[in-house]
Amino acid sequence: GEPTLAGLDFYKKAVELERKYLPAGWQVWNNLQTNGYMMNDLWCSFLRENRFDVGVSMDGSEAVHDAHRHDLKGSGTHDRVLASVKRLRSHGIEPDILCTVNSLSCEDPLSVYRGIRETGCSWCQFIPIVVRMPDGSFSDESVTPEGYGQFLTAVFDEWVRNDLGRIDVQLFAEMARIMAGGQASVCWMSEECGRALIAEEDGAVYSCDHFVDPEHRLGKLPDCDIRSMADSAFQISFGKAKKDSLTQECRECAFLKFCGGGCLKDRFAQSCHGEEGQYYLCKGLKAFFSHAHPVLEKVMELSRKRIPPSQIMKEL
Repeated sequence: GEPTLAGLDFYKKAVELERKYLPAGWQVWNNLQTNGYMMNDLWCSFLRENRFDVGVSMDGSEAVHDAHRHDLKGSGTHDRVLASVKRLRSHGIEPDILCTVNSLSCEDPLSVYRGIRETGCSWCQFIPIVVRMPDGSFSDESVTPEGYGQFLTAVFDEWVRNDLGRIDVQLFAEMARIMAGGQASVCWMSEECGRALIAEEDGAVYSCDHFVDPEHRLGKLPDCDIRSMADSAFQISFGKAKKDSLTQECRECAFLKFCGGGCLKDRFAQSCHGEEGQYYLCKGLKAFFSHAHPVLEKVMELSRKRIPPSQIMKEL
């Protein structure tokens, strides 16, 4: 749901309790993920004063955003969300833009990306929409593997030639981190997962926000403490399953280090060897990685020579 509906007083109380009970020497990090619809000056001042990181859901261009994100009257919300982003920035908050990639996005990837660029924000991430229906079909807004790959490739080409050093795109940044010898910091790209638990409003804690079901219910606050739930044998096994259940196609793939086999929730396709459990978006990601990898190698090679982004973009 939309967290700002809890009201500003709720968050003031939350911060008050954090300060009261936080152990000595510890710090707390708050991140608010919002649709931006309620972001007035009071909210912005509070978030800035208490050093909240803020993510705003915005699907790029007005046409794509307003196709799915409506107010109670059925009108589009793009302009109001864009105004909220600008208001946050005027208060000294640099929001992250979270953009869903749906079937409509794939029809015009550049307008989506350029809509994000026009906000002036320096960080964005793209979240593919995959909604599988009970009969095995997909919802109308779901992205296809091919469409997802084409979307990422088009955005990458625009980004690497125009916005290098100015805008960070999560997938591209994570890919570069891995190429440099680091580890992915995003769960769906990691070798294992299971460290991003979710607590629902009734206090029930689950393995992941994609697996809120009885099978993955770890316990309930305050009856159980978070540490025991996070380190339980069930949860550790859940996280290791990401690696342990890889198909042969994944294990043989040159790009496995970049995607970790994809998110468990979308491992329902059939591999080229006929195995069940292949990541649904695999084909699109492979096409993107094949395209982007040599370009990123060139970018990183030039960067190591201390060539500035402006010059790298000219060379590309």
